[in-house]
Amino acid sequence: MSLFHPVNLVCPKCEAPVVTMAVGSVNADRRPDLREDILSDRFQDIECEACQEGFRLQPQFNYLDVGRGQWIAAMQADRMRTHLQVEDEAALLFSESYGDNAPAAAQQVGKDLKMRVTFGWPAVREKLLLREHDLDDVVVEMMKLHILRSVPSVPMAEGIELRLVDINEDNDAFVFTWLETATEKAIEGLSVPRDLYAAIAANTTAWEPMRTRLENGAFVDMQKLYMGEGRPSD
Repeated sequence: MSLFHPVNLVCPKCEAPVVTMAVGSVNADRRPDLREDILSDRFQDIECEACQEGFRLQPQFNYLDVGRGQWIAAMQADRMRTHLQVEDEAALLFSESYGDNAPAAAQQVGKDLKMRVTFGWPAVREKLLLREHDLDDVVVEMMKLHILRSVPSVPMAEGIELRLVDINEDNDAFVFTWLETATEKAIEGLSVPRDLYAAIAANTTAWEPMRTRLENGAFVDMQKLYMGEGRPSD
């Protein structure tokens, strides 16, 4: 089931008290409307009754979609630098819920789930969008690395990330956007031919070392490549 709990907040504009329901877990099989809210960038949006200021709760919940084979630990953006610790916490929870330490029936469900860890709303939305279009998130992260090497200049800085935000079916292109992680504000966009995805997916030998690094842990995101040594390989 999808679980919510009350939280007491303060409006960032007028500092009035705001009481809302924060999500603890989302079951997209039973509540497909919540999945649609995430994809539409309106999930956990809040409006202050005193001044009508709109703001959004940062993600801190577990997302389950058995039908699409997804289990995601969606965390706040500011926890990204502790991604190794978050991965360990998520792995323990998954093990108890659907893995080796779960009841047999839950393990049957878990064997078809792909575990991921995300930080911030743009990241979890991207994972849902990729699954919607049956895309390999590792290949998409490698596409981003190719983009970094190919474009003349990029707005690369801490707190800025590159996300796939749409698939343009009319011209068969992937739409990427550079955005601010904290505010989700778009900075710059670019369109990439879908052929690039196919080319990278087919070139397994050249990209194998990078795939191995990206798949080393549930946080499958190119940003981890710039944050220290990372998790030791097996």
